[in-house]
Amino acid sequence: MKITATSIPDVLLIEPTVFGDERGFFFESYNEKIWEETTGLRTRFVQDNHSCSIAGVLRGIHYQIKQPQGKMVRVVSGEVFDVAVDLRRSSPTFGQWVGERLSAQNKKCLWVPEGFGHGFLVLSEVAEFLYRTTDFWAPQHERCIIWNDPDIGIQWPLSGQPVLSEKDSQGSLLSQAELYQ
Repeated sequence: MKITATSIPDVLLIEPTVFGDERGFFFESYNEKIWEETTGLRTRFVQDNHSCSIAGVLRGIHYQIKQPQGKMVRVVSGEVFDVAVDLRRSSPTFGQWVGERLSAQNKKCLWVPEGFGHGFLVLSEVAEFLYRTTDFWAPQHERCIIWNDPDIGIQWPLSGQPVLSEKDSQGSLLSQAELYQ
């Protein structure tokens, strides 16, 4: 397993070692021992989520202001453009974003730590997305930053308007959002 810091060092790209032949493949998507030895992080996961979305769906940018969730995310079918946004006011990378293409084919995972907003855009016809989180979903603490906030400037690989939920279409601007210290 190869773990690499992205342009925001707290967000990590995980590339598993894949063993494959004509029968198929096998890989460890998470190994606590390797994770702790490589990153120095002791991470406790408490919830797994699985979503399925069609082409053009953009989910996010979501976060929980209390009970913040670290997320280990990956795609098991299709492809997405996955984004993490630093929402920690005291961070030197506050307001910056990093994006990675995650797909069933490349088998990459992304670690999005507590204090970050998270979102993704579906690039394939359909995508199934897995989230492993460090805290439980708490809808009363969930917040959303608008996907096209000009102060963040995410370069979404879009060819038109994304498909948004009502909640996501009404997200806050970074300048007006409740954020982490």
